Amino acid sequence: MSEAAEAGGAGRVPEAVSKFVEGFAAQLVEAGMQRMPARVFAALLASDSGSLTSAELGETLQVSPAAVSGAVRYLSQQHMVSREREPGSRRERYRVHSNQWYEALTNRETIIKRWESALREGVASLGAETPAGRRMSETLAFFEFVDGEITAMMERWRAHREKVFGTP
Repeated sequence: MSEAAEAGGAGRVPEAVSKFVEGFAAQLVEAGMQRMPARVFAALLASDSGSLTSAELGETLQVSPAAVSGAVRYLSQQHMVSREREPGSRRERYRVHSNQWYEALTNRETIIKRWESALREGVASLGAETPAGRRMSETLAFFEFVDGEITAMMERWRAHREKVFGTP
């Protein structure tokens, strides 16, 4: 079903859906995401199926296939959407999963670990007792703290999600 048909489905007002997509995308942009990936992500999130083709995204957002392609590439790298082949077709569908926030945040742990490693090297290079070394030590301690909190928070989220929504 095309997004246009889906938007007009039972209980859906296309203008309200479009307003949500643009409003939520604006919030994501304000938080630091690029504009087109934010719009594509919001459109996928707002679709009942959670899955749209490039053509459907282009039609929904009134943008070129190239704009959709670049946005999807960025979102895929951020683990916010996945690509799927339509059975028997060369067309790809782009899907947002119900656990996209979990995946995106969990994948940040890898980046935090890299930053921790670089900061440890920085402390060793600068000397822990120098002003820069102390500043770097505090930054390292912050990221170590955040890393532990994310891990604990994700465990709590899994338990909460199962309780509220059942087994995924």
